[in-house]
Amino acid sequence: MASCNLTLVRRLSTSPIARAMVKTPIQVYGIEGRYASALYSAASKSKSLDKVEKDLIEVQDLLKTDTMFRNFVLNPTLQKEAKRQAMEMVATKKKTADSTKNLLLLMAENGRLNKLDSVATSFRTLMAAHRGEVVCEVTTAKPLDAAGQKEVEATLKAFLKKGEVLKYSTKVDPAIVGGMVVTVGDKYVDMSIASRIKKYTEAISTAV
Repeated sequence: MASCNLTLVRRLSTSPIARAMVKTPIQVYGIEGRYASALYSAASKSKSLDKVEKDLIEVQDLLKTDTMFRNFVLNPTLQKEAKRQAMEMVATKKKTADSTKNLLLLMAENGRLNKLDSVATSFRTLMAAHRGEVVCEVTTAKPLDAAGQKEVEATLKAFLKKGEVLKYSTKVDPAIVGGMVVTVGDKYVDMSIASRIKKYTEAISTAV
């Protein structure tokens, strides 16, 4: 894992040699986490963290608003070289940081552009932690009323360390039936009724 990340750092870095990774403020996982961590390290070395974050926010906005761009990025049948050339054009047009451009080209070469939105989200999570922010998303089956939101926010703030700032958002997903799912930084807690039903169903099936 470490050697994989270091290889990515070398590919993303604007300097000829990347001797070691810069440690990320928190861990992010999966393929997107590896790319995001390597990008964080490369951008740290070139002192372009804020610019890279801004670039990736613009890329995410493009994925949301430009159907043609999104379909192009997600199309698995297109040749890698065609995607690489397109990403180079995007980077040039948007005047991205070199580290951002290297990321886009590398992901195109590796056939990983379908993970681009996830990589951007992981990088933004790292940047939030870098600023001392704790990103938290609370998912409920129905919207919380004002009192419920205030209670949940107060509970979450009680777990913050000195100097940390809570970045709190809510999301509604009827599929969880009831209860809530909480994501805090790199931690995930499923307290939904749907997950309990699944556990009970599996327990019953095993017992029969």
